[in-house]
Amino acid sequence: MKIFDSHTHLNSEEFINDVPRYLARAADLGVVKMTIVGSNTELNKQAVRLAHEYPQLHAAVGWHPEDSKFYDADKERVLEQQLDEDRVVALGEIGLDYHWDSSPQDVQRRVFKRQIEIAKDHGLPIVVHNRDAFEDTYNIIKSVGIQDTGGVMHSFNGDPEWLKKFLDLGMMISYSGVASFKNAHEVHDSVRATPLDRMMVETDAPYLTPEPHRGEQNEPGFTRYTVEAIAKERQTTAAEIAAATWRNAHRFFKIKES
Repeated sequence: MKIFDSHTHLNSEEFINDVPRYLARAADLGVVKMTIVGSNTELNKQAVRLAHEYPQLHAAVGWHPEDSKFYDADKERVLEQQLDEDRVVALGEIGLDYHWDSSPQDVQRRVFKRQIEIAKDHGLPIVVHNRDAFEDTYNIIKSVGIQDTGGVMHSFNGDPEWLKKFLDLGMMISYSGVASFKNAHEVHDSVRATPLDRMMVETDAPYLTPEPHRGEQNEPGFTRYTVEAIAKERQTTAAEIAAATWRNAHRFFKIKES
């Protein structure tokens, strides 16, 4: 069984000094490919570096909504240079976060829209972060459009009604360890309702650790437990979920299967 962790942060301080060990631990659990996701200039730089250093890794670069207040013309020039790297497969993570409100909401919306336009210019899909901002996230994606490049709702935590809205926009849906949480009933409903050819899996490590390791630091190998939780909800096998999400991730990121 081969698993693709479509969204993880080996570029973060929790992992950056011990990457080979976490890659080996992941491989022991069947997690053999990953997309390393950035959120500002430095973390984008580290994502690209890791993707060049390890053949099983690819990079996504972008400006997270929490950091959007620091985004300016100089940062945009650096971002566009990073997007031209041959190991970069997506622009992200970008979007809106009204929970922490680390950046003003109007700034978040402006930077989100701008980065979708940049993704379209570069022919890259977008990786979307949404927290407590479903309506504005949906409206921005709908208004700007991602039909030519594609996009994914990372760590989707909405109900089936929101699921349908984002699917109708052409978005892929990625599930994290939240899908394994016992009380995440709306997410379970969405897991069952998501077409298998529109689904990916992720850890978002070091965050959102799945059962049975909830309460510990998350790591890429734990994608396996999200796959198993999804299989249980859909009354199928982990192998089927792993195979489908493996294919979908390669198609979405335009990576050759190997």
